[in-house]
Amino acid sequence: MTKNTKVNAAILIIGNEILSGRTQDTNTSTLAKWLSSIGVVVKETRTIPDDEKKIIDTLNVLRKDNDYVFTTGGIGPTHDDITAESVSKAFGLKYQIHKEGFKILESYYKPGEFNEGRQKMIWMPENAELILNPTSGAPGFSVENVFCLPGVPSIMKSMLGGLKNKIVGGKPILSHTISLKTVESEIANSLTKVQDQNKDVEIGSYPFFHAGKLGVSIVLRSENQSKIDICNADILKFVEEKKIKIVER
Repeated sequence: MTKNTKVNAAILIIGNEILSGRTQDTNTSTLAKWLSSIGVVVKETRTIPDDEKKIIDTLNVLRKDNDYVFTTGGIGPTHDDITAESVSKAFGLKYQIHKEGFKILESYYKPGEFNEGRQKMIWMPENAELILNPTSGAPGFSVENVFCLPGVPSIMKSMLGGLKNKIVGGKPILSHTISLKTVESEIANSLTKVQDQNKDVEIGSYPFFHAGKLGVSIVLRSENQSKIDICNADILKFVEEKKIKIVER
């Protein structure tokens, strides 16, 4: 990959508890922000149930369409944690005990605690690479361009640092936010003109209501800081002309 190549990724959230609303997904936001910081653009996110065929079919589409795929959920010790076996089948690999992973967990637990249920956590696709877990011992794993992480947000987040050397990103995506005391309809036309003149900057507008303040946050994203600065100046110009107040959030 050259430095100018856009590197993209998909995020696949696996778990019935997310779809039912019992558990709130924060992993997508955490992963997307981290990937953006190392120059990887998230092109797609999907949330699917703990269903083997659905995992296999979705994974086989995403891994062909993206440079990287990150899954979270379904690699724990319980009966419904079927991600590892499903990934094995998606790649046509044997599903077996990872010898290095076994040693890691065997030394992590006290004698007698590394029971059959916990041993399920080191059944993985043949020749999978481990993603070390500094929080709770049980590693994640990767196969080719697919990286499988646990669903518990704090554990998942703690494992990202160990992935940095395995991911080849493009230029980091920079961002700048301007928050205004206004409504979207008041700035829509002006914002469209600025976007037309700044094709290399992605401009998004997001209404907010925070601490009694109603407004719109404009987010500028680009690999190039100078282009963000030019775009920012164009926006501040029409903001001043319209006498719109800039607010702190």
